[in-house]
Amino acid sequence: MTEVSSLTGRLLVATPALADPNFDRAVVLVLDHDDEGSLGVVLNRPTPVGVGDILEGWAALAGEPGVVFQGGPVSLDSALGVGVIPGDEAPQPGARARRGGDPLGFRRVHGAIGLVDLETPPELLAAALGSLRIFAGYAGWGPGQLEDELADGAWYVVDSEPGDVSSPAPERLWRAVLRRQRSELAMVATYPDDPSLN
Repeated sequence: MTEVSSLTGRLLVATPALADPNFDRAVVLVLDHDDEGSLGVVLNRPTPVGVGDILEGWAALAGEPGVVFQGGPVSLDSALGVGVIPGDEAPQPGARARRGGDPLGFRRVHGAIGLVDLETPPELLAAALGSLRIFAGYAGWGPGQLEDELADGAWYVVDSEPGDVSSPAPERLWRAVLRRQRSELAMVATYPDDPSLN
């Protein structure tokens, strides 16, 4: 297999042509991408379930809306925490750090974005986290599968921003991410929900 350019930390934005209903207008943050496959979470699928209903200790740290998000169609019975630590790569005062500088229970994925170990006592991360989202399930691709979907034109690949993880208006994230692009992708943001009504 040829060398895979890592997409870790980038966004996959569903193209209007993507037919899979699991990913209609989805914005996926790629958490891991290598020659063994890819894993990410859908950032714009809030559920009606409150974080406090399933992970009471983390509810106070979850950003608005304080609900669980459907991270993707795989392992819907598992929870994944994605957080942002603002500022530079160093831990914030008051946060207990482990060797390497990141707070205990936080594994940096890209820039300020990282995975939160939900087994860690929330108070150990409270001082460091700028935002937190809890996801039920994730999106996963086997070796070469995502690359095939990219070649088929199913996804736009764009840079992520830390605010994408904690967008207070997740239902508008697809359009917002496209609109900020400095290319013809910005025009795709105006694509109608139902093209037959155009």
